Amino acid sequence: MKTFKAMALTCLGVGIATVAFGQTPAGRPMDEANPGQTNHGQNDNSMNNGQMDSNSRSMRSMDTIFAKNAAAGGMAEVKLGQLAQEKGSSDAVKEFGRRMEADHSKADDQLKDVASKTKITLPTDIDRKDQATYDRLSKLSGAAFDRAYARDMVADHRNDIADFKKEADTGTNPDLKNFASQTLPTLEDHLKLAREMEKSIAAMKSTTSGNQ
Repeated sequence: MKTFKAMALTCLGVGIATVAFGQTPAGRPMDEANPGQTNHGQNDNSMNNGQMDSNSRSMRSMDTIFAKNAAAGGMAEVKLGQLAQEKGSSDAVKEFGRRMEADHSKADDQLKDVASKTKITLPTDIDRKDQATYDRLSKLSGAAFDRAYARDMVADHRNDIADFKKEADTGTNPDLKNFASQTLPTLEDHLKLAREMEKSIAAMKSTTSGNQ
């Protein structure tokens, strides 16, 4: 009987010592026996890393969208500028059209250089919305063309400035951010000139109406 009790006490002592050193009686680590109780930190890290990767991809996608839109918009400004030189009736419209063709051609070339570095494929033609604007304006002439073109240029450059500011502030591609920042002053100057053109055309209309 003493021998049996001694053996029982010995086994009980081994069991307690095993649990105290982080093992189950079966000899497995505690986290293997109860994996849900000790691996939460690792699971949380995996989820956080996945979310960070998703956010990074989203930001890169926004950079790409900006580059594509800027390229298509720049080409549209060039084509519309050429149309203004052809169909505009006022010197202000023709001169603005020349400025658009020159400035946006230069900006488009700069954007192509940036896109080639960052492996972004740019569109080779204007989008459907700008094509519809071109088709609409091409059917106008004289003062009607001048008014419509001036109005569109004010609206277009407001939108362009907002898009370029957003990229300059929140973009993740350093080259695209730099391109946006450097181009912004030119776009702001364009908006100022477009507003002045719109006012001069409105003044000419008022003068013409008063003389009739």
